[in-house]
Amino acid sequence: MSTKTLRKRLAITATSALLAGVLSVISTPASQAHEAAGSTSNTATSVGNVSGTNTTTPGSVVGSLFVATKSNTGAAAVAPGGVVAGGCGTIDDNALSKGLLYKDSSSGIAQSATVLAGGVLALYGCSSTAVAWVVTGGSLVASGGAAAQSYSYNSTNTRAWSADITTAAGTGVGALWTAPTTVGTYTVSLYTGYYTNTSGIEVISTSALGALPTVLSGNITVSVVAASSGGSYDSTNSYCNASRTVTANVATNVDDSGANANGVDWTINLNVKDAYNATLPTGAVVVTATNGALLAIGAGGSTPVAGTASTITESGTGTNRTIRVSQKTAGAPITTTVTVTYNGTNICTKTVSIAGQVAALTVSNVAIQDLSASAGNANWFAGETRAGTFYVVATDSVGNRIATPSTLGTYAAVDSTLGLIVPTITFDSASLATSTSSTSVSSATVGRHTCNATAGTEKGVKVKFTLANGTVITSSGTDLSCADDAATYTASFDKAKYISGDVATLTITFKDAKGNLANNVVALAASTIVVPGMTLVSTTGVATAVPKAGSKLEYTYTVGQTAGKYAAVVDFGSTTTLATYRAIQNPSYEISTGGDTTTNADVLKSIVALIASINKQIAALQKLILKRR
Repeated sequence: MSTKTLRKRLAITATSALLAGVLSVISTPASQAHEAAGSTSNTATSVGNVSGTNTTTPGSVVGSLFVATKSNTGAAAVAPGGVVAGGCGTIDDNALSKGLLYKDSSSGIAQSATVLAGGVLALYGCSSTAVAWVVTGGSLVASGGAAAQSYSYNSTNTRAWSADITTAAGTGVGALWTAPTTVGTYTVSLYTGYYTNTSGIEVISTSALGALPTVLSGNITVSVVAASSGGSYDSTNSYCNASRTVTANVATNVDDSGANANGVDWTINLNVKDAYNATLPTGAVVVTATNGALLAIGAGGSTPVAGTASTITESGTGTNRTIRVSQKTAGAPITTTVTVTYNGTNICTKTVSIAGQVAALTVSNVAIQDLSASAGNANWFAGETRAGTFYVVATDSVGNRIATPSTLGTYAAVDSTLGLIVPTITFDSASLATSTSSTSVSSATVGRHTCNATAGTEKGVKVKFTLANGTVITSSGTDLSCADDAATYTASFDKAKYISGDVATLTITFKDAKGNLANNVVALAASTIVVPGMTLVSTTGVATAVPKAGSKLEYTYTVGQTAGKYAAVVDFGSTTTLATYRAIQNPSYEISTGGDTTTNADVLKSIVALIASINKQIAALQKLILKRR
């Protein structure tokens, strides 16, 4: 088929194939960077836009489709042009669209754009085969390429075909698409994939009249609107997030939580866009902070130099900015509310906290240590893997929890508060607090007290924390106790009588051989506990648990529906010590259904009493009658 014949057939082809769904989406070619509408330059076609060379295999050549996004102050659009022979050259340099409001950052087959009704998009690309332009509305004027390049159009100017042979190095191709005046959604597509047949003519792989090449190299879904919604802040396309660390700007409105450590600044990532996801015009970006927090602003992902004021103003767009929030006074805790506005419009408000230096120590969760021991036990604590006998929580002057790594300072006992019962206290490096969250066990440091061989309590033991600058913070006095392993135990219920559906608590208390509350660090052995008429719900310990607070274990039950009097069986006698003093406990209890509990015996007893009362009344009446006679 000659080139002339091909052009004629293409020119007379109807658009029925397009309406039948010829523009189906296929796999996306490699995406190229693309400026948003109103940028200072267009995207060059010389970066990866040509793939492959002329070939006899249809579909092997894939290009990309670009839209001129450079600002246009002129009255009309400017078509792409200016090609260096043997390549794509500078076809994009002078191309200008008109009425373009938004363009996404891709150049493949999933592009999107927004344009005013009747606006014009300047389209360009680079291909090493002939091309076909297809639109679903409006009209095309194809341009660009070598001087000999020419196009054939269908009757509505919604398709344009180039039958010229392009060079293996690529030829610039371009077009102006005039959008319809009717508001709606339209598509603009670029097809490539012609191949050179044995006669040296570029053809496609099918003989169907008007068929398109096999490769959809670019496709843009264009929204045509009557008026622009751009130029002002839009929350949907903007983000503002508070981050505890300085990171590259992340497109999210999700904030970090919790207080930063003393001296660790907060970062607020800011990116302000309009309804078309386009950069706003230059305006006044004002950032204010309460309570004297210090502010600074800089490029997104950077760390600005620490600020010196609580209000800063920047002439800019608010795009991709980082705000640094610092303490007013070094070492002093602060909670501040940071507000960001653009030209008077509130963009976001973030409340963040920075902890101060350690100001207080609180000792809690104190266990009874074993005699002649110093190890402690992790089972004493809830959800803990670090072994010890007590917690120390460091806080600043307003109660923020503070992580206390060894670089911040060191823990120790106040030696003058130790004695013969508790001679030492130990803090391991692996047991130091690493979190500032009050819900995390890692926000507490685990300590261990050492006991001598005599049971007893060391009164008013104090812990101190010495900061790197020499400042010493001291806890209030805490009683630390020592006792032997469990030797005896008692078991009791919280009530003597229960009604079906009640919740019952069984408490087991452990003591050593001398009657002291047993230590909380030596694990109890397996037990046998049978509670008739009740169902176990939870317990403070398992088979290898240690006694909890007060050297006790508590078991929670729900009371069943069967009334009666019962006795439980509680047996912890499988350990050597407990077996020596073994005394199986049988606490008793009673269950009622809560309704009428009257028995037949009760009824019979009431009848007998009633008869006796009646007989008494009859006898009294007889005496009265006889007396009157």
